[in-house]
Amino acid sequence: MGLLVDGIWDADATGDSVASDRFERSKAQIRNWVTKDGSPGPSGSGGFKAESGRYHLYVAWNCPWAHRTLLMRALKGLQSHIPISVLAPRRTEAGWVFDPENGYVDTLSGAAALHQVYAAGTQAYTGRVTVPVLFDTASGKLVSNESAEIIRMFNEAFQDLAGNKSDFSPAHLLGEIDNWNAYIYPKLNNGVYRTGFARSQTAYDEGVKDVFEALDRIEKTLETSTWLLGDRLTEADIRLFPTLARFDVAYWSAFKCNLRRLIDYPNLWAYARRFHALPGVAETVKLEIYRRGYHSPSEVRNPHGIVPLGPLVDFSEAVSGTAP
Repeated sequence: MGLLVDGIWDADATGDSVASDRFERSKAQIRNWVTKDGSPGPSGSGGFKAESGRYHLYVAWNCPWAHRTLLMRALKGLQSHIPISVLAPRRTEAGWVFDPENGYVDTLSGAAALHQVYAAGTQAYTGRVTVPVLFDTASGKLVSNESAEIIRMFNEAFQDLAGNKSDFSPAHLLGEIDNWNAYIYPKLNNGVYRTGFARSQTAYDEGVKDVFEALDRIEKTLETSTWLLGDRLTEADIRLFPTLARFDVAYWSAFKCNLRRLIDYPNLWAYARRFHALPGVAETVKLEIYRRGYHSPSEVRNPHGIVPLGPLVDFSEAVSGTAP
C-alpha cells in the first residue's frame, strides 16, 4: 500500500510483508512519549508535556490499532483535550486519505493524505504510514505511531486532565496486564491477520489454531471473572476488545477464522457486550464499516468485492447481571 521513502511517497513500495508464506507485521518507528512534565519516556526524545488541546490524534474507524486509542481516550474522558481527525475507511494508491465529501476531513491542517502529515511531522521519514498517529501541534512533530504506547500515555500522562481518574494500568497489576498483552497480541490481535493473510495451508492452520486457542483460554478465564484480571477493567481488556468487535462481521468470514463465532462463546459474548456498554465505547464501534472494509476488493481474498449481509451482530443486547 505504499511507503514514504526519505519523506517522499512511493505508491509501489510495500510495508507489511509475507516471509515465504507467513504474514509479518512491521514495527512502529516513531516512539516518543508524552509525559506529565515533558521529560523523556521509555523511548524517543523528551519535550512532549501533557497539555490540553496540544496533541492531535489521527485514526481510522476500521483500524483495530487506532480503535485502542479511541477507547482509551473515551474511557479516560479525554475527548475535549485530544481532538481527532478520521481517515476514510478505504486506502488508495496514496495510502490513508481523507474524503471531505463524505465527512473525512483533516481538521488540523486540511491535508489530503496521511503521508503529508507524516512528511510534515518528521525529517526524511522512511517507512509505513499508519494509524493511529499522535501529532504535537506545539512542535509540529509526530510523537508516536505505536498504539500500545499511545494508550499508556493517555492513561498515565494525561491523568490530571482526565474526566475519569481510573488507572487502567496500575503498578501492582502491570505484570499481569503485560502478560495478557504478550499472550493476546501474537495469538489473537495479530493472529487473525496471520490467518487472513496466510499464503499456505500450513501458515493458515498455524494462525487459526492460535486464534481459537486464545479465545478458548479467555472464555475459560471469564467463567469466574468479570474482566481479564478479575473485577477491575484494565488496559488488557482495552487491547482485546477491538478484535472482538470485528470478529463476527469481518474476521470470521473475510479472514476465514471460522471455527466458531464470538457469539458461540457465552462468556466472551457477554464480556464483549459488557465492554460495549461502558461510557463512550459504543460511539467508537462501526460494524458496517468493518464489514465493508474487510470485504473490500482484494485480488487474493475477495476478487469480486462481494460484501456479505451477515452475520448480524447486536452488541446492545442486554447482559444478565451487572458489571462492577
